Amino acid sequence: MNVDELVAIDIHTHAEVSVRIAPDEAAAESLEARGRYFRYAVQHPTIAQMAAYYRGRKMGFVVFTVDRERGMGLRNNISNEEVAELAAENSDVAIPFASIDPARGKMGVREARRLIKDFGVKGFKFHPTVQAFFPDDHDAYPLYEVIAEAGLPALFHTGQTGIGAGMPGGGGLRLKYSNPIYLDDVAADFPDMPIILAHPSVPWQDEALAVATHKPNVYIDLSGWSPKYFPPQLVHYANTLLKHKVLFGTDNPVISPDRWLEDFEKLPIKAEVRPLIMKENAVKLLKLKGGA
Repeated sequence: MNVDELVAIDIHTHAEVSVRIAPDEAAAESLEARGRYFRYAVQHPTIAQMAAYYRGRKMGFVVFTVDRERGMGLRNNISNEEVAELAAENSDVAIPFASIDPARGKMGVREARRLIKDFGVKGFKFHPTVQAFFPDDHDAYPLYEVIAEAGLPALFHTGQTGIGAGMPGGGGLRLKYSNPIYLDDVAADFPDMPIILAHPSVPWQDEALAVATHKPNVYIDLSGWSPKYFPPQLVHYANTLLKHKVLFGTDNPVISPDRWLEDFEKLPIKAEVRPLIMKENAVKLLKLKGGA
């Protein structure tokens, strides 16, 4: 990856399509509900197609799946191994993260070590609502220890989610797990593990800002919402106290970079802050280097 040639790095994208396994038909209702929530056509690209899209825009992107098997009873869309291998084939723009449900216990710890060592994953994605766990549950700590030992970031969904939205009972998913305040303990107990709070954390935006301001290892990504809906306090902090800790992210494919960037241009973000959010903060966080 030649970082110097990139204009931006999207820290938050989802691999939704495998080229090796068939989709789980049981996921159709959830996908339809997500399409209604985000108002987009549920037609997902492969990682190779995503790479071509970002390459054409001179952008890098972090890509991952979500380990949803226990929490939702649905087969994972794509394996961590496939994500890593396809990202490696497009390493000029793609950066692979892995996703492991902490409830996998010791096997999850083994998997994390293997994915780091053998597949070169560069971080881990957690979705507390989908995976039905509080991030500060000490049962998850052995998994965090592996991530921290490797010096890799952990990205956590926070706030509202479009997954299950509008389905009876919200698809059985509970929003309480994704209050960012539960990551305050994690940040205190793992000060060397970078933590990314994904999304404007509605309805807990103030909690997210407090944790990110107080804990040096906590960052915020701006994915999952069109910038025109960002809470005013988030825009203010991005321009000031957190200008070195806020990251460009889209939640692609549910929100396309083109749409996100069009709305972001209209925000009152300072000229000197825009390049920090769009690329420079991610370069530092992910320990990327200039040149090929």
